[in-house]
Amino acid sequence: MRASDQISNEDRILFQTAARINISDNGGTLADHIKRKSNSKPSMPLIAPSIVWIAEEQNTKSLPATIPILPSVEISMNALQFFNGLGGFSEDGSEYVICIDAKLKTPAPWVNVIANPTFGTVISESGAAYTWTENAHELRLTPWHNDPVSDSSGEAVYVRDEESGHFWSASLFPAGRQSNYITRHGFGYSVFEHMEDGIYTEMTVFVDLESPVKFTMLKIRNQSGRSRKLSATGYVEWVLGTNRMKTAMHIHTEIDPDSGAVFAKNSYDPEFSNRVAFFDVDNLKKTYTADRAEFLGRNGTMQNPDALVRTKLSGKIGLALDPCAAIQVSFELEEGEEQEITFRLGAGRDSTEASLIARKFRGNVIAKDSLEKVKNYWKHSLESLKVETPDPALNIITNGWLSYQTLSSRLWGRSGYYQSGGAFGFRDQLQDVLSLLYLSPQFAREQILRCASRQYKEGDVQHWWHPPTGRGVRTRCSDDYLWLAYASSVYLAHTGEIGILDEQIPYLEGRLLNPGEESYYDLPRTSDKSADLYDHCVQAIKHGVNYGEHGLPLIGGGDWNDGYDKIGKDGKGESVWLGFFLYDILIRFEEIARRRNDQEFEKECKSKAQQLKESIDSNAWDGGWYKRAWFDNGTVLGSSVNEECQIDSLPQSWSVLSGAGSEEHIYKAMDAAYKKLVEPEPGVIKLLDPAFDKSDLDPGYIKGYVPGVRENGGQYTHAAIWMILAFAKLGNTKRVEELLRMINPVNRSKTPEEIAKYKVEPYVLAADVYSKTPHAGRGGWTWYTGAAGWMYRLIVESFLGMQKKSEQLTFSPCIPKEWDAFKIHYVYKTSTYNIAVTQQNNLKEMIVTVDEVEQKDKAIHLMDDGKVHTVQLSICRSESREAADLSVNKSNAPSPGLIN
Repeated sequence: MRASDQISNEDRILFQTAARINISDNGGTLADHIKRKSNSKPSMPLIAPSIVWIAEEQNTKSLPATIPILPSVEISMNALQFFNGLGGFSEDGSEYVICIDAKLKTPAPWVNVIANPTFGTVISESGAAYTWTENAHELRLTPWHNDPVSDSSGEAVYVRDEESGHFWSASLFPAGRQSNYITRHGFGYSVFEHMEDGIYTEMTVFVDLESPVKFTMLKIRNQSGRSRKLSATGYVEWVLGTNRMKTAMHIHTEIDPDSGAVFAKNSYDPEFSNRVAFFDVDNLKKTYTADRAEFLGRNGTMQNPDALVRTKLSGKIGLALDPCAAIQVSFELEEGEEQEITFRLGAGRDSTEASLIARKFRGNVIAKDSLEKVKNYWKHSLESLKVETPDPALNIITNGWLSYQTLSSRLWGRSGYYQSGGAFGFRDQLQDVLSLLYLSPQFAREQILRCASRQYKEGDVQHWWHPPTGRGVRTRCSDDYLWLAYASSVYLAHTGEIGILDEQIPYLEGRLLNPGEESYYDLPRTSDKSADLYDHCVQAIKHGVNYGEHGLPLIGGGDWNDGYDKIGKDGKGESVWLGFFLYDILIRFEEIARRRNDQEFEKECKSKAQQLKESIDSNAWDGGWYKRAWFDNGTVLGSSVNEECQIDSLPQSWSVLSGAGSEEHIYKAMDAAYKKLVEPEPGVIKLLDPAFDKSDLDPGYIKGYVPGVRENGGQYTHAAIWMILAFAKLGNTKRVEELLRMINPVNRSKTPEEIAKYKVEPYVLAADVYSKTPHAGRGGWTWYTGAAGWMYRLIVESFLGMQKKSEQLTFSPCIPKEWDAFKIHYVYKTSTYNIAVTQQNNLKEMIVTVDEVEQKDKAIHLMDDGKVHTVQLSICRSESREAADLSVNKSNAPSPGLIN
């Protein structure tokens, strides 16, 4: 014991915050506290059924007042595109519709990631969900489970018949009954339909476009042929941090006197102690509890919670509870009558803001208005570029789903079912936003400047960091900082907005990595030193010009492939891929430096690029393809002499994409990549082959993956797309169409047999696909992958061939010769361009007309005039060639820096 005057104010606050029991001398002596009886409320009485409900599967005996079993909700599966026995796309492709029941379920969770820039939720086809605010990892409101077997959740909505006591959940999780559930995942929302015992429910889940609030709109219609007494119960388990096991003991719940919402606070959190979460419903006739033990009961579960066999909730709230928020509302419905109940889950930066948000979004009218804004936003954004091709699967994935995946999951949510990341990855989102340039260049502009602010004054960057604090990791990864220059150059080419280079951004300051130290996690401080974006890029490039004995860049703690973290752990290992990538950036910035009149750096870029190309030519060619790297001790990787990883796709693809590969080698390299890495039967494009397994080579944690999984010999879709981009740059239409069809998730999931093998969502891209039996062709990690943005760019810019450079469009399609035509509808500011491309035989050169006026320079000059413009492009029908055959046609050799 210690007198209070001997305890600092900071320690006193810490003790009061961390303590499970607070004892005040105002309540008497310690003995008085111990003897005092608790004032916990008694359990609520059990519900007394006035009629008997008989389940459909039970033997129905002659019992009084039994309830008839009514049919389940119906949907016409014939109207769905690419229906595979479980689901299919709506007629316009904007929704994926799934039909499941207690026995027929999807092979893995098929989820929707619904987010705005600061708030979001991941919800599966069964209704299992988790929700966050500000950061999907650091500030979860409800639990993230990442359990694809049980698809668990800490959120649920129940409906109960007050006369019989029979209850069920509005989605299959957690208390779905025998009749079917229809789930519709759309852009920014998910809908769950169900018919139980004559009661139709439609639950719509979405997040407001701007504010940190999630709506669960429950529409209940009585179709039973008689009047009904019902109740609806919303339930959430609080986290208010990273992990419920860590935070539950510190969560304090209360009723906000202004809004009537259930508030939850975690004052113990060192960085988010002021944040306040809320759960609310629009109904004055409600009961509630904040005690999870009461709601579930002793050894209870969400499938059969104790609270739903009792008349009402107790109203228990406060400290030292197993925290949750459950709200129950009762109502009556006449035959044919409908009731709408809206539960809201949200958060504020403090109690005042939480109360304001809870009051602002009261009422079904406000909720419907918010939903309409969400739908309008996504419709307007995703239709800024729309394609019509002879390939329906390509149309569906391009016209919405890829961009939605990139923006909602990658940029805003930074979360998916399999990874609740929350952080910005330096290289990650810089690549993602380049595909969003057609939706809004502002996304790219903001991310480029955001990333520049995470660069240390020495030139390296945070590999990833957590907003809003900026706490992150400093590493020896060798490619991160170069993506700032790459993304900036693509943005400049696309928009022509050179003013971004003059934006002033401060650097970070932090201690340097110690010798032998791979990384450290810390909160760096903002430096007094700042520079414009151009200088940030120059600093990054100069930091990357650091070569080993073969004249190639040092790989450090890993390049794009983080799994190669031991190749250069002693500071001598070199990366061939990084050599190609750096060459591409030097060529880009040679031109940018020229435009900036920076003659010194222009010359430096030119000379360094030439030096790098010569080193690649002299040292990186293995005889049939390009090597991948050298270890610290000089051992080569990605060579025919290796037992494992004889060939890696990255240097082959980037030898073409960068323009640094020699003309006599690139065709052979791509031919070898196709023959050794493409496996048509499981439909995968492997990253490398053979997989790491039993050899003495130890490149890093990549070897910890099972052979054929993820980077270790599986398809890593990000790299697979780079290979297709390279074939497109070589003009190999046959390879491009074949491989593009292969990796399109719609094509992997067209039949029950295919979906049984692929297992994951057919409407978004998977980061990886397994290549080894017995799981060959199985999709891995979905949603949270940079492959979605690259796939979009592959389709629009390389396959369909539309390139935007400043205020004009040019076309160089790489489509199959069997296609007669395709269309692109492109919205540029206030104008719309309807572009029709036709392939013709024996055409000598491309013909371009805009509003019936032929364009001599073959370009479409964009105007912001509010008009609809008609564009006609006539191109010569393509003649595809094998990669090896292309080597004889020198006119097809790529020019440096072609791919923007």
